[in-house]
Amino acid sequence: MQLREKKKKNIVINITSLIDVLFLLLIFFMVSSTFLEKPGMKLDLPKSKQKEAVRLEGYTLYIMSDRSIYLNEEKMSLETLPARLKSIAGQIEEEGIILQADEKVPYGLVVETMDIIKESGITKLIVATETKAETTT
Repeated sequence: MQLREKKKKNIVINITSLIDVLFLLLIFFMVSSTFLEKPGMKLDLPKSKQKEAVRLEGYTLYIMSDRSIYLNEEKMSLETLPARLKSIAGQIEEEGIILQADEKVPYGLVVETMDIIKESGITKLIVATETKAETTT
């Protein structure tokens, strides 16, 4: 009795299209990651040794060295800031607000601004700093 051996089929997986998709994804992530820049206001942020990476999106409150205050691109005063923050408090519950104060700003002004933020109902406050390695002299 002769047994017939079944011919094994060579299974070939064509991965050319998979490689194309992977390269496209790689290019997409490389290009999109270069657009994660800080907003365009020049501040000398205080230096710290510890750093926690936070994605800068949403609302940022800038305190410039001349004591002027900006909410994103909108100029504010200490008198108009509480009303404006109360109006946007519902929108920024999860993300919080980022505070970027120039290192030459008096400590009292920063604390006063932080009090205004907390009184307006915003519970999450992120204070932006630079690590010592990021500074260029």
